[in-house]
Amino acid sequence: QVQLLESGGGLVQTGDSLRLSCAGSGRTLKAYAVGWFRQAPGKEREFVAAISRGGGNTIYADSVKGRFTISRDNNRNTASLEMNSLQLDDTAVYYCAAKSQILTAPLTMDDQAYDYWGQGTQVTVSS
Repeated sequence: QVQLLESGGGLVQTGDSLRLSCAGSGRTLKAYAVGWFRQAPGKEREFVAAISRGGGNTIYADSVKGRFTISRDNNRNTASLEMNSLQLDDTAVYYCAAKSQILTAPLTMDDQAYDYWGQGTQVTVSS
């Protein structure tokens, strides 16, 4: 199994940028598709973005499309979420998750499909 640790959260202002990182340990992260999810206070956890094992395929939630970019570096066993033009509604705890994936399988936005989760990192956007 793989252990995940997020970092990079913080307090920023609207319009700012922030880069979140997810470090894998234990089993190599390249065996897994990686997803980012977030949960705001009083709301359900929601999908943000996901990337395939090799990094060639990505999917995004409509709310972040064009502003966020997911990437990965399998040599460093990490995945990242670059967040630009941050808005108040982006305030949440952000979680990195990993899903065992065969190479031909499509990416999924379903959080129930992800096997491993990090502890989360807080992102707060203020006006």
